[in-house]
Amino acid sequence: MRAMSEEKTSPPPAVETPSVFPPTTSTTSATTDAEKRREADAALREMLAPVRGSLLAGRILGVLAGIATAAPYLALVRLGDVMLAGAADGRLPASQEVRPVVMWLVTAFIVQALLLFAGLMVTHVSDLRLRALLRERMIGRISRAPLSWFSAHSSGRIRKAIQDDTASLHHLVAHAPVENAMAIASPIAMLAASFALDWRLGLLAMVTLPIYLGLQAWSMRGMGDKTAEMDTRLGEVSSRAVELADGIAVIKAFGQVGRAHDRYTQAARAFSRFYLDWVGPMLRASALSEALVSVPVIVLIMMSGGALLVTAGTVTPAAALAATLIALVLPATVLTIGNATWSSQIASSAALRLREVLEAPQLEETGADGRGDERADAGAIGRVGPVGRVEFSDVSYSYGRTLALDGVDLELAPGTVTALVGRSGSGKSTLATTLARFQDPDRGSVRIDGRDVRSMTQRELYSTVSFVLQDPQLLRITLRENIRLARPDADDTAVREAARAACVLDEIEQMPHGLDTVVGEGVSLSGGQAQRVSIARALLADAPVLILDEATAASDPDSEAEIQQALNRLTRGRTVLVIAHRPEAVLGVDQLVRLEGGRVVRRLIGEEVTPSAIRAAMEAPQSTSVPSIQETR
Repeated sequence: MRAMSEEKTSPPPAVETPSVFPPTTSTTSATTDAEKRREADAALREMLAPVRGSLLAGRILGVLAGIATAAPYLALVRLGDVMLAGAADGRLPASQEVRPVVMWLVTAFIVQALLLFAGLMVTHVSDLRLRALLRERMIGRISRAPLSWFSAHSSGRIRKAIQDDTASLHHLVAHAPVENAMAIASPIAMLAASFALDWRLGLLAMVTLPIYLGLQAWSMRGMGDKTAEMDTRLGEVSSRAVELADGIAVIKAFGQVGRAHDRYTQAARAFSRFYLDWVGPMLRASALSEALVSVPVIVLIMMSGGALLVTAGTVTPAAALAATLIALVLPATVLTIGNATWSSQIASSAALRLREVLEAPQLEETGADGRGDERADAGAIGRVGPVGRVEFSDVSYSYGRTLALDGVDLELAPGTVTALVGRSGSGKSTLATTLARFQDPDRGSVRIDGRDVRSMTQRELYSTVSFVLQDPQLLRITLRENIRLARPDADDTAVREAARAACVLDEIEQMPHGLDTVVGEGVSLSGGQAQRVSIARALLADAPVLILDEATAASDPDSEAEIQQALNRLTRGRTVLVIAHRPEAVLGVDQLVRLEGGRVVRRLIGEEVTPSAIRAAMEAPQSTSVPSIQETR
């Protein structure tokens, strides 16, 4: 008996994003980007909620560190006045005159450094705590998500959220609270120090700042919405690139390289036009504003104005020099705020993706007295009596508005083999995977030995139901660990017996490291080998209910014979649900069920399942009386 399938578990049909975005002046696009920006800001506030108190403490320490930055300049002015006074009198300054000023200077630097260190320590610890919390929450969430959710979300996207997007919050949490607070408090404190020295020096120190800030504000207008739009457009370019790379074999086979490449090119050009239209004016305004606060301009203004004031006897040379140094530092603090604003935009987009993972749907677990997997596992291990009776009762399921199953009633007797047949899209895989809880039905129930699968914890369910799919999934761990994934406590003897029964032990032992071979590291397994390893895993799991979905479809003839031999051992004594589309794949089954439009339209049992009846059931034309799978409720 061979398990063949025509369909895999399908996520809801994806709505294709246009390859070329509408113009940036589009009202709809602008509204969408503004809404996305608001959602991103809300998501970011949610992400930062657990460390809000720590971030406030970091900001307070940053403000104090910013205020402390003015003290060294005042100390330098005092030291300069003492040195100039001594020079005017033709003597060296007395130590009692210099020592207090030096102590003041050193103490000011130490206090500022300690405040900055304390603030960054608080925020960095908060960053580590937040990242650990978010990753734990995401892992906990996706561990209870229906398997169909993973079909709709690529592993790269999930990895990006867990690894990259949590890291994107680093600057915003670990640096921005302290550095932003310091960047705001520091120029205010230093300007106050300049005005304390002389109000005219204060005005000179900030003379170019209003123009600089005005140009910066003009160039940064709409930054949030533009960043959100950029994130959307980059996602479009990325999806087209993945589409081109992943489907290149099929694309070339059907002569569609030009079309696929054109879709990527159009998305890339659309992003390029948007980015140049956005960044071009911003760069020109930024260049002009930074020229106004460049070192030569500031030195020219301060030294010219300061020299006039010194000549007039209004200020001392030390005060003029200190004010010049303050004026040179001010623009850098403003740039810090600008960089932090950009980091905030990036972090907001990352927070939106994190929230998507944190809001992944959950499979409800109402069994095992609601106390978790451990107690449920104890019940599973202690299971006695006959097991394996499966009942589908009035099962209906829709992918959005697309009806996949419509009131299916079906029973699988213990120890029998049932084949599901039908055209592609008839609902075969959807029905089978409701048994494995890839998704729960919208209506009706699926029961094993009279117990609703929704009353089982995941561990209990998957100790009862195992499956072998068309595309074997092996983890990047040793072959030993791959085989005993469902039974981590299994010894090597049990692992070898399972591998031998799956007709793959000899090939494993010929590998340099045998069972210690790590999948994907130095050794590449063929499709047939990988499938037999997955069969060995199912054999070791020893679950009483088995789902087979086209297990030999991707194998070569030699491997197919060995896989068939392994499957014969695997199905013995179990309740088996086979998804098939070839008559020869289901010879000898105990029950054959034909689905059309998500409904059972023909059922053959026992002696009725003859080769001619199988062929007639599988080759029957689509019934016009049965609604199409595309029919919506």
